[in-house]
Amino acid sequence: MANFKIQPLADRVIVKPKEAEETTKGGIILPDTAKEKPIEGTVVAVGPGRITDEGKEIKMSVKVGDTVLYGKYSGTEVKIEGEEYLIMRESDIYGIVK
Repeated sequence: MANFKIQPLADRVIVKPKEAEETTKGGIILPDTAKEKPIEGTVVAVGPGRITDEGKEIKMSVKVGDTVLYGKYSGTEVKIEGEEYLIMRESDIYGIVK
């Protein structure tokens, strides 16, 4: 992932969403329309950080490779080289999964 083709700006992050569950815990196969939107994904690229009005740089808390939780409708969906990704601000990320 180190040579990702897009470099996000400021406090933006590019996330590869986790695949939606195909089956329920009971083994029922879900059609595409019934699948839940993922709220977990892997960070594939991060911007350098936000600059305050005073010119101070605030470094990013997330890094490439982190698994993160984000809001169900967070970010903007984009397709890069046939793969689905989300571009969002770091503030849209709720936490890092340890």
